[in-house]
Amino acid sequence: MGRYVIRRLLQMIPVFIGSTFLIFFMVYALGDPVAALFGDKAPDPATAARIRKDLYLDQPLWKQYLHYMGQIFQGDFGTAFNGQKVTELMSTAFPVTLRLTIVAIIIEIIVGITLGVVSGLRRGKAIDTTLLVLTLVVISVPTFVTGYLLQFVLGVKWGWVRPTVSPSAPFDELILPGVVLALVSLAYVTRLSRTSIAENVRADYVRTAIAKGLPRRRVITRHLLRNSLIPVVTFIGTDIGALMGGAIVTERIFNIHGVGYQLYQGILRNNSPTVVGFVTILVIVFLLANLLVDLLYAVLDPRIRYA
Repeated sequence: MGRYVIRRLLQMIPVFIGSTFLIFFMVYALGDPVAALFGDKAPDPATAARIRKDLYLDQPLWKQYLHYMGQIFQGDFGTAFNGQKVTELMSTAFPVTLRLTIVAIIIEIIVGITLGVVSGLRRGKAIDTTLLVLTLVVISVPTFVTGYLLQFVLGVKWGWVRPTVSPSAPFDELILPGVVLALVSLAYVTRLSRTSIAENVRADYVRTAIAKGLPRRRVITRHLLRNSLIPVVTFIGTDIGALMGGAIVTERIFNIHGVGYQLYQGILRNNSPTVVGFVTILVIVFLLANLLVDLLYAVLDPRIRYA
């Protein structure tokens, strides 16, 4: 196991370098950060040249990338165009989005897997058909429609929850945004769980466990569910980074100043250091989540061994 982890960590290095270079290239080579600073006004050539020199933008792109990576390894992600350190923006944005993602993942796991198990064990029956139709509807409806609808009904009309989240963003205020963020993923988890359960319920090891007289609950939890969760865990692992990076719509609806909000502001204002810095952290989150998923395979299925 230790050798496998070390090998995977080493494999992450070229993936990280390639991903960050691609992001850096798209942000800096396809736009002009200096022109974005001045908006519609044309900058003075001497002033623009001085700013480019200060931001290291007068160098070739590969030198800019090496300079940026050198700063990252020193814990410096640069300075946003408003003069604030990108690390300061991260220190306020990532904890908020992390709490929102935790709420969404918990809802996704508990509700999605439970509905998937119920649907898979009753394949072809009325409850199975109903859940399939409901999940298809959830997948089809855009997040901004679901978000504004739930915000209006539960927050404005009925007053059950706050329609917007306070700056501190405690967990209790993030339940409704977490539901909105998790809905589409929850539907996919339900369908994946349902398909996997329906396939494995007829497997030989399940029939053997039932023939041995094991209680139905134990057969489902100890045998059927563990082997059926591998595709679900794969999806959830990749979904962690997607939820953190894709929370732009949800955070805009509920006025949450997290990663999605900062990315939206950075893209809107062509604030290159902010966009590149935040996406670099999200790349690391994706890589670590995929590693965790691979390690969980061995926990769920004892037949899997890593050399």
